[in-house]
Formats: sequence, C-alpha cells, structure tokens
Amino acid sequence: MKGKISSDLIRGNTDTIVLGILRTTDSYGYEIYKKIIEKSEGEYELKEATLYSSFRRLEKEGCISSYWGDETQGGRRKYYKITSAGETLYERNKADWEFTKNIINKLL
Repeated sequence: MKGKISSDLIRGNTDTIVLGILRTTDSYGYEIYKKIIEKSEGEYELKEATLYSSFRRLEKEGCISSYWGDETQGGRRKYYKITSAGETLYERNKADWEFTKNIINKLL
C-alpha cells in the first residue's frame, strides 16, 4: 500500500517548495504545479488554490516578482521569478526544515 502524505505536514512548507522550484528557472503556475507532482513522483499534488495563495503571499513579501510572458505558446502566461529576498527566505526555511527533521527523527 502506497502512503499518502498528510497535507498538514506540507502546508507550512508550500512557500519553500515554490521558491525551490523558482531557484532553477522562472516559471508559470501550471508548470510549477506539474513540477511539484513530478518531483514528488506523483505522491503529492498541491491544490491550485493553495499554490496561487502562495504566489500572492510571496509576491506581497517581495520574495518573488511576476511578469507576463509573450504569446508565442498560445495565451499569455504570468511568470514568477525568485528575488534575492526569496533566495534568503528559501535558505533560512530549508535550514529550519533540516533542523526540525533531525529532531523529529530522533523523537520517532
């Protein structure tokens, strides 16, 4: 039986997951959604509303910026780009996660 990750365990890390994907390249919403499924090998699917809430929050905090792409691939897409503040937040959150993961592993 394949396990299913609890969304409660991931919820607090959504912004960090998004930032991690944007560290490699600018991307648009649906592409980020597909990358999350791909990176989790199909074991985690982020709800679209959660993803777009993360975009709004990260943009408001200055961690990402957005711009409209051109129409060469069909409709115009809104692309997201990580900022230096986003890089800093990603590194801090990743370190916090590693620390937390180590403690939980000791406790379990």
